[in-house]
Amino acid sequence: MAIEIHVPDIGTDEVEVTEILVKVGDSITADQSLITVEGDKSSMEVPAPKAGVVKEIKIAVGDKVATGSLIMMFEGEQAVAAPAAAAPAPAAQAAAAAPVAAVAALKDVFVPDIGGDEVEVTEILVKVGDSISNEQALITVEGDKASMEVPAPFAGVLKEIKVATGDKVATGSLIMVFETQAASAAPVAAAAAPAPVAAAPVAVAGGDKDIQVPDIGGDEVEVTEVLVKVGDTVAADQSLLTVEGDKASMEVPAPFAGTVKAIKVAAGDKVSTGSLIMVFEVAGNPVKGAAPAAAPAAPVAQAAAPAAAAPVASGANAQAQAPSQSQSPGKTCEFVENHEYAHASPVIRRLAREFGVNLAKVKGTGRKGRVVREDVQSYIKEALKRLESGSATAAAGAASGAGLNLLPWPKVDFSKFGEVETQPLSRIKKISGANLHRNWVMIPHVTQFDEADITELEDFRKAQNAEEAKRDTGMKITPLVFIMKAVAKSLEAFPSFNASLSEDGESLILKKYINIGIAVDTPNGLVVPVVRDVNKKGIYELSRELAEISKKARAGKLTASDMQGGCFTISSLGGLGGTSFTPIVNAPEVGILGVSKSEMKPKWNGKEFVPRLMLPLSLSYDHRVIDGAEGAKFTTFLSGVLSDIRKLVL
Repeated sequence: MAIEIHVPDIGTDEVEVTEILVKVGDSITADQSLITVEGDKSSMEVPAPKAGVVKEIKIAVGDKVATGSLIMMFEGEQAVAAPAAAAPAPAAQAAAAAPVAAVAALKDVFVPDIGGDEVEVTEILVKVGDSISNEQALITVEGDKASMEVPAPFAGVLKEIKVATGDKVATGSLIMVFETQAASAAPVAAAAAPAPVAAAPVAVAGGDKDIQVPDIGGDEVEVTEVLVKVGDTVAADQSLLTVEGDKASMEVPAPFAGTVKAIKVAAGDKVSTGSLIMVFEVAGNPVKGAAPAAAPAAPVAQAAAPAAAAPVASGANAQAQAPSQSQSPGKTCEFVENHEYAHASPVIRRLAREFGVNLAKVKGTGRKGRVVREDVQSYIKEALKRLESGSATAAAGAASGAGLNLLPWPKVDFSKFGEVETQPLSRIKKISGANLHRNWVMIPHVTQFDEADITELEDFRKAQNAEEAKRDTGMKITPLVFIMKAVAKSLEAFPSFNASLSEDGESLILKKYINIGIAVDTPNGLVVPVVRDVNKKGIYELSRELAEISKKARAGKLTASDMQGGCFTISSLGGLGGTSFTPIVNAPEVGILGVSKSEMKPKWNGKEFVPRLMLPLSLSYDHRVIDGAEGAKFTTFLSGVLSDIRKLVL
């Protein structure tokens, strides 16, 4: 069934279409943004009143539209509430026109336990209407050290997607809504509930008068800028402050003239219809223009712009006063709020604020110089390139740890010298590369080299594996498990290695638990899953756990919680070769042990040279916390435990 989509009640003025956010064939969910429009005082996004598939787009960028204008045709199964073409309905009635699904069989899908950190949604792998099987991947998320897929906890049909690419989610975040197979698909129309309308004050006598937020719908909005200051003489309809909701930005005008006596809000505060924002001192005569301020002017279901308001009588004056409110003289900053924000949609302004981007410095490529998402992204990428190449200011570089005043990275056209091939880095290598670079630059490394006699340890290990093979248990004990136990014993003896510096670098945080990270080589790069409470577990238990996390790591199934909480890291290259190397400390830890390939060597026992199996050890540590003498004591103690594993039970 064809469904007409009209502009909801946005007042009586015409507005210009500045951006079309969907295309023919797109599947649209209820309340998804369709177009962006801009009037004299506001920019807003027009949402879809219901779900459907875009069949036809009736307008183009640059067209003028008003309340009731036909903008699109949807293809859907059920009719939508009649659009306000003949007579614009009040904002509260327009908001109630969107049908609300009240199906008992709808089930929410949440992010499973991925640890305590927030992660970013990098890809959505399904779309509305898909039939999803149990354990099917739904989204891909990425944290500081891992990228993972979130599976479906049960089967069903995808009804709604609650997140978008770039959103931050954590354990328990709502990401989707499924309809299970036992679902009853009878939608129930929501009853139209009129939104509360706060009566705007009418000045009819002298004295102090309260200024309240007019009817902007039922949602809270954020104060982004205060345009006047105490003592200013304000005319009727002059803009007082700017507020921003999910999809619209607007200016709140003065309902009558007067002098600002008190300002009750500040930038960043949340306000809604009826909130007290200012106190005016007014003259004794009735003020013309007070009554119209009570007229509702909010679009469907949003805190929208009062587009029907009369043009600002002294807008230039308000803009001239605003800079003194937002920035103190003599204080300059690379990233500040500014009036150029009016040339971008609310979503783009919010994005710019999140990244601290001054939109005055961003060149807009949209219609009439409008800043779009790609412009902000390009600006941020260019700023990062300047920072990484050393062209950023020394002060900014010092604060970030990259201010080494190094020469820019050499630019070379390698194809001049022969055939080349470019391979993109894996996601894990990009993430770990930045962390490794930071750790190498910001931690003063010292590496202590030693070796341990593991002849008896290896004899014991091989004997135990032979016993397990006879019993056909499938258990296999590796040398790494004994090294983990020996390291845990050493961390108990030297607690400064089981510690982290505080963020300000003024104190040392000693940990009363021993969790050891194990570096695992995977096809996509190096990952470091954490084995917890190593000092409390036996050889068999650690062997099983190590086998499980190694398998999980190589299959790309590790979660963020699997790689958090480490106290110390072991990087073993014993199965590959080499005699020694310098492992990089994994901040905020203060030590890491590198293990190389064991080798038979002649050792003097006091009477003669005898063959002994020697294991090379490379201990890197943070010299701010650990001095050379303590590092040497640690490796000596560790070598002693590995040489005589009976000490593990002492």
